[in-house]
Amino acid sequence: MGSIEERSALELEDKNLVNHGSIDRKINSIDDGPFSIAGSENIRCNGILKRVFISIKIVFFCDKINLLVPCGFLAIVVDGMASLQGWVFLLTLLGIIPLAERLGWATEQLAFYTGATVGGLLNATFGNATELIISIHAMRSGMIRVVQQSLLGSILSNMLLVLGCAFFSGGIVHSDKEQVFDKGNAVMNSGLLLMAVMGLLFPAVLHFTHTELHFGKSELALSRFSSCIMLLAYAAYLFFQLKGQNHQYSPINEEGGQTDGNSDDEDAPEITLWESIIWLTILTAWISFLSEYLVNAIEGASVALNIPIAFISVILLPIVGNAAEHAGAILFAMKDKLDISLGVAIGSSTQISMFLIPFCVVVGWIFGVPMDLNFQLFETATLFMTVLVVAFMLQEGTSNYFKGLMLLFCYLIVAASFFVHRDPKSIQDKPMKT
Repeated sequence: MGSIEERSALELEDKNLVNHGSIDRKINSIDDGPFSIAGSENIRCNGILKRVFISIKIVFFCDKINLLVPCGFLAIVVDGMASLQGWVFLLTLLGIIPLAERLGWATEQLAFYTGATVGGLLNATFGNATELIISIHAMRSGMIRVVQQSLLGSILSNMLLVLGCAFFSGGIVHSDKEQVFDKGNAVMNSGLLLMAVMGLLFPAVLHFTHTELHFGKSELALSRFSSCIMLLAYAAYLFFQLKGQNHQYSPINEEGGQTDGNSDDEDAPEITLWESIIWLTILTAWISFLSEYLVNAIEGASVALNIPIAFISVILLPIVGNAAEHAGAILFAMKDKLDISLGVAIGSSTQISMFLIPFCVVVGWIFGVPMDLNFQLFETATLFMTVLVVAFMLQEGTSNYFKGLMLLFCYLIVAASFFVHRDPKSIQDKPMKT
């Protein structure tokens, strides 16, 4: 009996070895076959291509404003085929608008992965990336007045147009109550804006009173010194915000108290981290490319459209750069998240006045371009009055549609003033036809 059992056990082991061997050979033949490797690579490639198409669809085909994207390509074609600088300027202007909006959107996507603090700084920085790119291209072309006026116009646009639309739309939707916001943060930003006005006012006064100690040098030296001080002040402001006021950079769904469980507040990223970084790079490069066409067409557009360069620089160019902020501020105000709207409008103005303007002066200093803080008397007076009006509007910590309407009326007055203003220091300001 023992021998029979042993023999049957050996037969079972032999069968198992045969079965395992055949299975192993089948697996090895499958793994080692050329078609299996090619198939896995095809699946991987198809997955990557599918993700690329999905990403492109999310970025460019989910928003109606992206219908303006082809205007940028059309501007390049028009510039190459004919010398129609007016059309090149208008088409480039329209083409940059959706890119600026998508740049802000890509920054928000990246902010989901970087956290609240870094995300707030990214939103503040890339929110003004369009203005910075246009300014650098204009400075390289020697158009210092265009740089000064476009940055000034961005401040005016954010403080009057963007904030005015936010107050007005929020007041209409919530007409049954007065909207409130963080008064302390608004007052702090107003103080920084007044400091920026001081930095711009003294070089202009020094120039127009002819009291320079060294003619032609003291004004530029004062501008560079003041710019360094303003950059230090802005760095201290950021440090204070990050260390002492971290709630200012809290995520959107944490603003205004506890979430109510609505789907609008439960935001989630639509693209991955690396897709956000890649799209930020692509959009910044494309805006930079179109900005060169935009800057080169300003002078010709001024003549062709019979519009002063000052109006183009102060009114038209900033509207392009502030397109994303404009829409976002209105939406947040309508959702009764006025602190975010204020952070978009006033925070952006603070960054332009305390960082971008002195940064451009320092960059010009490095590259030997005489960029200074003398924005001329007309522009400086406009900024001074704008800061005063907005500071008085913010001192109560409340908002309604009438305050927004007043800010919009102020912006219309400013726009009309620059439409009839002929800047003697512009590149080529043609006299208006009568």
